[in-house]
Amino acid sequence: MSTDGVTEPPLDSDVPWLTGQEQAAWRTHLEVNRLLTHQLERDLQPFGLTMNDYEILVHLSEAEDHRTRMTDLAAATLQSKSRLSHQITRMENAGLVRREHCESDRRGLFAVLTETGWETMRKVAPHHVASVREHFIDLFSPEGLATLHTSLTPVAEHLRGCRGRP
Repeated sequence: MSTDGVTEPPLDSDVPWLTGQEQAAWRTHLEVNRLLTHQLERDLQPFGLTMNDYEILVHLSEAEDHRTRMTDLAAATLQSKSRLSHQITRMENAGLVRREHCESDRRGLFAVLTETGWETMRKVAPHHVASVREHFIDLFSPEGLATLHTSLTPVAEHLRGCRGRP
């Protein structure tokens, strides 16, 4: 470890090591991501939902006819087809969604928001938004939020471009 608290890279590394400031920013990002996700999960528990459940309900509630092809939903939620299939099975058992066959593609399936799923969204969404406000949005000034958005946009664009690459 160097005198500025930064761990030195292995001798055979050509990768520029993180400075103290870079490492502090990275670790704070990781901590905030973990803590915020954990808190939002806790705030959904009284409704019997996970963040994955809620994300799927949001996608379906915003989709035309409240339905999305399973492959598109897997891509949108960054889940493997297998993992999404298990997730949808759990949500079907809870009455939140159902699967429908695709008329134009015999192998294709849609995930469809049920009436119960829609009512659940309508009931839970205000609580989730309040949680997001309390634990994230309202902790920033309008200027700070704008700066955060501007700062994170290139990262999001870069990572969207990496999707599908090996």
